[in-house]
Amino acid sequence: MTDRRQFIQQAGLLAAAAATGSLMPSIARAQTAKLRVGMMLPYTGTYASLGTAITQGFNLAVEENGGMLGGRAIDFFTVDDESEPSKATDNANKLVQRDKVDLLVGTVHSGVVMAMVKVARDNGTLLIIPNAGANAATGGQCAPNIFRTSFSNWQPAHPMGKVMYERGHRKAVTLTWKYGAGEESIESFKEGFTKLGGSIVKEMYLPFPNVEFQPFITEIASLKPDAVFVFFAGGGAVKFTKDYAAAGLKDKIPLYGSGFLTDGTLEAQGASAQGLLTTLHYGDGIENAKNKLFRYNYGKKYGVQADVYAVQGYDAALLLHGGLNAVKGSFGDRKALYSAMEKVKIDSPRGPWTMSKAHNPIQDIYLRRVEGNANQVIGVAWKALEDPARGCKMSAA
Repeated sequence: MTDRRQFIQQAGLLAAAAATGSLMPSIARAQTAKLRVGMMLPYTGTYASLGTAITQGFNLAVEENGGMLGGRAIDFFTVDDESEPSKATDNANKLVQRDKVDLLVGTVHSGVVMAMVKVARDNGTLLIIPNAGANAATGGQCAPNIFRTSFSNWQPAHPMGKVMYERGHRKAVTLTWKYGAGEESIESFKEGFTKLGGSIVKEMYLPFPNVEFQPFITEIASLKPDAVFVFFAGGGAVKFTKDYAAAGLKDKIPLYGSGFLTDGTLEAQGASAQGLLTTLHYGDGIENAKNKLFRYNYGKKYGVQADVYAVQGYDAALLLHGGLNAVKGSFGDRKALYSAMEKVKIDSPRGPWTMSKAHNPIQDIYLRRVEGNANQVIGVAWKALEDPARGCKMSAA
């Protein structure tokens, strides 16, 4: 796994190789200027592994396209956002105002991304979101220059309501961190579960990134619901599944979650995750040529298995590549570029997907079961699910 310094070095080498190895017509001088890409992601803290995987996925796509995207060599500028909303505006402005980046790529934390959305809207800077699912980013705060290659928080959790109800569960407890991604995921799960007739016994929250789960697990044991639905990711997900299993609840009260509960963390979770069911837009064993090649190339380059975060970073680069190709590498006519990005059909490892009018992927949500060190796809929980994009009123570019 590469750290931030290694990535910066890799990016510099890629950009240098692209610049020296490409022969483009002099009349296309504007198109041959290096594209300045601001990567604002977590490289330390709870979500460090997620930020690294996104970065590596993006980097792999650049490498596969000869060190370029849409015929443009890349200069990378990176900021560790530390998953800290209070620093987000300053961090984004450093990239936009100081480094003069052409576009921003980020981030993981929903609270941080909403600050990036504001900066992007205020400055007219292109923003590609490779993870954070804050509903407002492609809902009430949607804009022509804001695109997402991951999911809205509404998407992965919603199908699990149907899955759990169909498995006979009628009473559920929910638990998550009290922040945007967690709260929106719980609301979406509730929407899907209660619409069918299920009920929520209790909603539980703890501050992000607190991992003192024992009092909540004790209360879950006393409430004796049919099942538990949670939203956790990264290091917090590892701690929760281990604590839940250690308390003896894993075999008594079934645990479910959106796929972030088990994605990218299975080796650390070990036996505590085995058999868990989750819903997500990616998983192991997706049988398409793109996924097989992607996983092979990613594993060969980085020495680790690809996960959903790597896919989202990879697709962020593919989206930009497809849009730039359509406008022959020009970044000057933003309206034409954004129109092209809206029409790109992404040949993704997750399966082909298209962009909604609100700039969020329309994509399959898979049902996965943990088997060994794999989130094995066992079915499609919801075909071509489109986020409702509540509140989105897309203005002209």
